[in-house]
Amino acid sequence: MKNRASEPLDSAPMISTPRHHTANEQPWFVLNSSRYSVMPSDHPAISHFYAFDAAQSTQVLAVPDGCVDIVFDCDAVRPSAKICGTPLAAKAVELNPNHHYFGVRFSPGVIPGFINVLAEELTERELDLLEVSTFARRIFDNIVQAPQLSEQMRLFNDYLAPRLMGKASPLTALVIQQAMRHRGSIRIHQLEDLSGYTSRTLHRQFSQDTGMSPKAFCRIIRCQAALDTLNTCRDVSFSALALDLGFADQSHFLRDFKQLVSTTPCDYQRKMLQNAYAERISYA
Repeated sequence: MKNRASEPLDSAPMISTPRHHTANEQPWFVLNSSRYSVMPSDHPAISHFYAFDAAQSTQVLAVPDGCVDIVFDCDAVRPSAKICGTPLAAKAVELNPNHHYFGVRFSPGVIPGFINVLAEELTERELDLLEVSTFARRIFDNIVQAPQLSEQMRLFNDYLAPRLMGKASPLTALVIQQAMRHRGSIRIHQLEDLSGYTSRTLHRQFSQDTGMSPKAFCRIIRCQAALDTLNTCRDVSFSALALDLGFADQSHFLRDFKQLVSTTPCDYQRKMLQNAYAERISYA
């Protein structure tokens, strides 16, 4: 079947990516917020909505999650909105202290269809949402002035839901599905066997649709699976977790985790417990 690699891949608009079982964690945002609320979404393009009040610190680390975020700064004087691509390693971002924020986190690999930006131009970047989306401009004022997360979510859904899903190929949807199903622990040769396409075609199509290579995406999903485990299980064997996630050995897992999260798994779990991470998140 590999001879299909030379055939063009047709775009398939409105392809739903699978629902994921990890939480697409941004732990440092939660710890640097005085209040952090989450509201799930029924739309397959959106992981969840969230709102938080930034603490005194103006700098916080974003970790790779494979997701695009839209973040509204709801300041009464100078409101703004950014669309943020996933980082590929832990990255410092700036927040305005004591400002209230409303966010939309898209499902892994989904690029919203209402922006005028190529996927590859979004990865590891933050752009002014109002400069890249005429649709967002029309709803911006209502969202930043809405008093409740539920109202902001309703406004976003009512106006932008028909335009949420960008154009993605069936091949990209397959890669996302398999990466999520295997918690990122899947090799390129396995994706070749499942899809019938060569690694070169997989890389070209997936990068075009998501702004990431399949390998980078799987690495991110595997790290998110590690975060999910560390956040929900107190007694974790790091060697067992490394094997469970498909790492060759524990040292490889530790190096990868530190690059993506900016700390070791042991220190990460200690900080989450000391700061009552789970209790800081309220679910609407």
